[in-house]
Amino acid sequence: MTRRRLGQGGLEVSSLGLGCMGMSHAYGEPDDAESIATIHRAIELGCTFFDTAEVYGPFTNEELLGRALKDRRDGVQIATKFGFVIGDGLFSGADSRPTHIREVVEASLRRLQTDRIDLLYQHRVDPAVPIEDVAGTVRDLIVEGKVLHFGLSEAGVTTIRRAHATQPVAALQSEYSIWERNLDDEILPLLTELGIGLVPFSPLGRGFLTGTAKRAEDYPAGDFRSTGDPRLQGANFDANQRIANLVREIAAPYGATPGQVALAWLLQKRDDIVPIPGTKRRSYLEENLAAEDLMLSHDDVARLDGALATLGVSGERYGEKALTMVDR
Repeated sequence: MTRRRLGQGGLEVSSLGLGCMGMSHAYGEPDDAESIATIHRAIELGCTFFDTAEVYGPFTNEELLGRALKDRRDGVQIATKFGFVIGDGLFSGADSRPTHIREVVEASLRRLQTDRIDLLYQHRVDPAVPIEDVAGTVRDLIVEGKVLHFGLSEAGVTTIRRAHATQPVAALQSEYSIWERNLDDEILPLLTELGIGLVPFSPLGRGFLTGTAKRAEDYPAGDFRSTGDPRLQGANFDANQRIANLVREIAAPYGATPGQVALAWLLQKRDDIVPIPGTKRRSYLEENLAAEDLMLSHDDVARLDGALATLGVSGERYGEKALTMVDR
């Protein structure tokens, strides 16, 4: 796979990464054997960028990645995250106190069976802790060699500017896809100005853009999609089929899958975008990584660019509680 640079500090990763959350958390039952096989297959295909977090599981996803990568560490880049309270549910609160950041990093290093974290994100902005204190703590960890690069997740313009002034930010992770365009007006121009890369999570719309997603009520209890994404619920699901149909229509002449179109669109938008589609199956991994070879026409890119404006999306991307933790 080709390589892309995130930020100005020399972090180079594969053009597509692998989101590992669903291997242990939020999306169905874990299958560690298949997940590890998927990670190893990713490396064989040139995918070297793996995304996890302490809260996934919690803790078990980092442990899984540690087992999978312990003999392959020098050829990959690991991104993990701090900043959630580990409590009742994914969105139990934020905690980015400097002492807590250090505790999380030490624990993550043990679980990942490594001596450094390539990219350390603040998972959600903590309004109780000045971002300068957060960035300064990560800067100190970089000096110590335990962390190599600093990232933010779901951060807003003011937070990004203030953090970057203290410790250069390599990447912003945020939901961004054909049907989620909250970064277009303010965030993307800022990333260009500051030289910060973008790592879109849920680039396939939690499966919706692939045409394979089910209604929220058809997922089992405990699956995040059963309650966590209003776009998949009730009448919203039906209304949003317009965008899924457009992606499917564009994919057909290329002999591509809708998911490959969704990823190719992101890769063609700018050269510092590195999507991290998640999967725990080798078959889907291979399909996703093949998107790097798909070149969409200018007309099709324009149709996808305008999909949100012309077709609209019904429903918010998170429930009310989770939305309060997005720094926008």
